[in-house]
Amino acid sequence: MSPHEPRPARRALRLAPVGVVLILAFVTAVLSASAVFYAGWNLLAAHELKPERVIDSKTLFDLVKLAFSVVAGAGALVALVVAYRRQRVDEARAALDEDSALRDATRLHTERFTSAVAQLGDGSAAIRLGGVHAMAGLADDAPSRELRHMCIEVLCAYLRLPYASETNVLGNDAAEHAYLASREVRHTVIRLIRDHLRLPADHPHSWQGHDLDFTGVTFDGGDLSKAVFSGGNVSFKRAVFSGGVVDFQGTDFSGADIDFSHATFAGAEVSFLGARFSDGSVDFSEATISGGEVDFWMATFTGCDILFYESVFSGGNVGFRRATVADAAINFGRAVFSGAVVSFNESAFQGGVVFFENATFSGGEVSFEAADFAGTQCSFADAAFTDDVVDFSGTLFRDGRVDFTSASGLPRGLDSASTARTTAPDVLIPSATWQSGT
Repeated sequence: MSPHEPRPARRALRLAPVGVVLILAFVTAVLSASAVFYAGWNLLAAHELKPERVIDSKTLFDLVKLAFSVVAGAGALVALVVAYRRQRVDEARAALDEDSALRDATRLHTERFTSAVAQLGDGSAAIRLGGVHAMAGLADDAPSRELRHMCIEVLCAYLRLPYASETNVLGNDAAEHAYLASREVRHTVIRLIRDHLRLPADHPHSWQGHDLDFTGVTFDGGDLSKAVFSGGNVSFKRAVFSGGVVDFQGTDFSGADIDFSHATFAGAEVSFLGARFSDGSVDFSEATISGGEVDFWMATFTGCDILFYESVFSGGNVGFRRATVADAAINFGRAVFSGAVVSFNESAFQGGVVFFENATFSGGEVSFEAADFAGTQCSFADAAFTDDVVDFSGTLFRDGRVDFTSASGLPRGLDSASTARTTAPDVLIPSATWQSGT
């Protein structure tokens, strides 16, 4: 059993009186011996015993040996019963000692936890910083998984506390100093979480598989690069990325449900460069990108669901350049592209489905230049293209299905001088002339 798994409740050891046990053991032994003798008697087809009126010395010696054997067998039986009972008593005592040790460890953990929480609530940033390290160390020493998760949740809750952005303290030296000190504490929390998520899942101090709740957190920087979010639920719901660099480079989102829904990207540089998304789901539904940069350059999405449903791209830059989407479902349904620069240039879509149904392209720039759709179910049905926003120049649709049914407007690259090409067997693009070829 893992030291972090819940332990079953201990039951008091109940042993019958030794006299009763010995009597039952002797009766069982006699009955067993009788059964064996009876079976042998029948197998030998014996009907009666040959009487011996005179016992010679050899027969007498055999009887003596038989008597001693019986006595020795009885002694061995008594020793076996006593040894078994001693083993049971020792196991029960060890279990009680283990439970006592667990209770002692839990009591010590509680005392340390109380002290660390008090440090986190202190007015001094230096003391809070010490509390952060104390809480992380306490999570590593926790005697159970539940107590470890409680420590992790406290660190996440610290990030969820109200936090003034840098723009609110400019011009006030005291407020700016307090802001910088508080930011250092918060970035330390993020870094410690990252360090524990980089550890292998079987490492005793790894935090992989734990739920992480960053709901509503304001990020003005922070390094989560090369972290591994595997299993569990990770929530960045309603998080605000307001400034600085938030680094997810090389991060592995594997088998976890990642929630960025309703998040706001406004001024920060958020990098998912080379990040890997596999299995699980990644939800950016109703997210708002109004400034800064969100970069998925060379990211890979494999066998997962990626949702940008009803997201709004009103400013900033969003890059999927050279990203790979393989056997995944990526959904931009009802998304609004009204001012951002969004690039899918040189991206590779291999199998799976890509939905831009009912999406609105009214401003900014959305480019699929040199993108490759291979065996992909791609739908822009009912999408609205205006102001020459979308560019499909050099895009290649191979196999799969391409659907622009009921779309209004015509993107660049799909006109009579189209540089887009298709070998898709099922192409639904009204009023468009396509080049054919491979």
